[in-house]
Amino acid sequence: MTPMSTTALIRSSPLTRFALAPNPGPMSLEGTNSYVIAAEGSERVAVVDPGPLDEGHLQLLASAGTVELILVTHRHADHTEASRRFAEITGAPVRAVDPALCVDGEPLADGEVLQAGGVEIRVVATPGHTSDSACFHLPADGDGGSVLTGDTILGRGTTVLDFPDGTLGDYLASLERLAALGHATVLPGHGPVLPDLSSVVLTYRDHREERLEQIRAALAEAGPDAAVSRVADLVYADVPENVRPAAELSVAAQLQYLREAV
Repeated sequence: MTPMSTTALIRSSPLTRFALAPNPGPMSLEGTNSYVIAAEGSERVAVVDPGPLDEGHLQLLASAGTVELILVTHRHADHTEASRRFAEITGAPVRAVDPALCVDGEPLADGEVLQAGGVEIRVVATPGHTSDSACFHLPADGDGGSVLTGDTILGRGTTVLDFPDGTLGDYLASLERLAALGHATVLPGHGPVLPDLSSVVLTYRDHREERLEQIRAALAEAGPDAAVSRVADLVYADVPENVRPAAELSVAAQLQYLREAV
């Protein structure tokens, strides 16, 4: 049974709560997780990924406290569609890596340290899913800290590379950056919270290596210049039709990675 969107904020870590947006689907899983960041006792909060344009969802997020900052993990509409409307409701600036997504705020810079909701938030650029993907590291959030990962790491399944904007080379480098953050809690853009970032990164890297081996085998069968669709037929034969376009994007990204390595 697919979970319904939440009608109350749910605790996801000592410094965060989340609301599940009402936009379930093949790519968004149960829906987009919109996060509220605040220190204990703080009346001021930061919100990450307001999600789809749904007034009930936005009012729930706004009820968390005085919103002083809106952050965006990446450009996809299931995370950003409501950003401007939420800025209107709250008066808070929107900040993202992509200047086009910002509202009354500067673009985010890799390594920038923000203060919002009484919490230190560190910006970690993690291109790969998209070129503008970023994660937000909360080092004081529990024993190992936490990382809001957007779609760079999901709570279930693996990440699609939105090629050509997202590339496998960038994505593998981003996984290395996240591995350096250790055993942090993973607060993903979709799916459940995960307890250990370093473990998830290892699983993701192993998955990518397995897929690359499958791509190599497919090229050996179909020829080195085989089309993306032909390789997808061989490697992703079991995927449902509604996620076939995403599979082809990932194939294209992997083919570019292998061909550039030659």
